[in-house]
Amino acid sequence: MKRLFKQNPGTIDLKPFDYILKNIATLGPAGYSPFAPGTVGTAVTAILCLFFATRTSVLLIIPLLFIMGTIASDRAEGIFEEKDSSYIVIDEATGFLVTIAFHSITPLLVLIGFVLFRFFDILKPFPIRQAETRLPGGLGVMFDDIMAGIYANIVLTLVLYFKDVIRI
Repeated sequence: MKRLFKQNPGTIDLKPFDYILKNIATLGPAGYSPFAPGTVGTAVTAILCLFFATRTSVLLIIPLLFIMGTIASDRAEGIFEEKDSSYIVIDEATGFLVTIAFHSITPLLVLIGFVLFRFFDILKPFPIRQAETRLPGGLGVMFDDIMAGIYANIVLTLVLYFKDVIRI
């Protein structure tokens, strides 16, 4: 029988605080998905936003997730013994929130934001890839997704503006 999630690496002999940081970095089981864990982490965040997020809560959560994610990602890289491990998906959650920041949370907006964020996160246009490779540890892990979220937010804002202008 095929497992729904990849085996959970890095669990042997973890101190309690490291275990917590690892689970923050992976968003619990989301990071262990065998099918595009970054997309799964983003999808989990998008679904949670539909039910619980407001424009204000998104703006309040972004800095908190950035700080927690930077610390957790930095430690998780050591636990997984891999730079920007695919198991680490807190960066996708934070980047997606940046994508929808300042916008009303609606199902259509979340869907468009999801597609735009994944596009920029996967494509990594200049200078996103450079940020990922030049910044150390957890900061590099988080910052490229923040930048992808900024790019996606700009495009999302333009889409919404032109939708109103041309009445789509």
